[in-house]
Amino acid sequence: MAWIVLFAAGLLEVVWATAMKQSQGFVRPGPTAITLVAMLASVALLSAAMRTLPLGVAYMVWTGIGALGAFAIGVVVLGEAAGPLRLAAAALILAGLALMKLSEGG
Repeated sequence: MAWIVLFAAGLLEVVWATAMKQSQGFVRPGPTAITLVAMLASVALLSAAMRTLPLGVAYMVWTGIGALGAFAIGVVVLGEAAGPLRLAAAALILAGLALMKLSEGG
């Protein structure tokens, strides 16, 4: 169950990062509100997951999901560049997340 909660926390990190970009420096109230609510919810879920998962594992997975998700949104939705080196870097993050999950054995 902790892994599901952690995954949800990571997805909310993608939401707040995307909303923060759309807030244009916190000058647009709608995206700013979404950013703040998603941040609080993401950290609350991360905290809940940390009740049973080790700190290093939980934090690494949380930030990794956020980084990969924000990268994907940037490329797919916002038209940011997806050159070979950037894709390789994202693949390395994904490999690190998979290894971290496998190291937990469940």
